[in-house]
Amino acid sequence: MQISTSTGALARFGHALSDPTRTRVLLALAGGPSYPADLATETGVSRQAMSNHLACLRGCGLVVTVPEGRRTRYELADARIARALEGLLDLVLVVDPACTCVDDDVPEAVPS
Repeated sequence: MQISTSTGALARFGHALSDPTRTRVLLALAGGPSYPADLATETGVSRQAMSNHLACLRGCGLVVTVPEGRRTRYELADARIARALEGLLDLVLVVDPACTCVDDDVPEAVPS
């Protein structure tokens, strides 16, 4: 196990948010703990894809697992992650339509 703080933690958070599905998973978990099958249904991905995304988020230290009998519940590793997401949701950016640094499947830009 390795501890990541400051810029390392921020880079891991940024990597997690760089994928729209992982972003949706983090936002869902900000609302409370959930199970992989429920997260897969909520985000519209297969259970296998969800498993891969959750493994990434676990590896980045953003989510933790809580065993519940034969099931495993996922939750945010730290309440500050939910607060950070809440703050980022309030962020409004002026985006250059020619920007190519974001995937085309991210529906966040609204023409001004």
